[in-house]
Amino acid sequence: MSDIAVKDTLDVRGMACPMPVVKTKLAIGKLETGDVLRVLATDRGALKDIPAWAEATGNTVVSTDQREGEIEFLVEKG
Repeated sequence: MSDIAVKDTLDVRGMACPMPVVKTKLAIGKLETGDVLRVLATDRGALKDIPAWAEATGNTVVSTDQREGEIEFLVEKG
């Protein structure tokens, strides 16, 4: 992850579906193409929802990391 420049971080920990995807959509809309958004979530549904949303919208999940009940996504704006 150290070689990926993160433009912004979105904290959606404690939020349940569909809010992690809704908030991610809003946050990535403010970025430029190629920028990377770090998303911190606790909703296990986000493991499927955020990658599915990214694929459907032309964005890319460049990494997913799980640790101690927290999920970190790095999403590149397409």
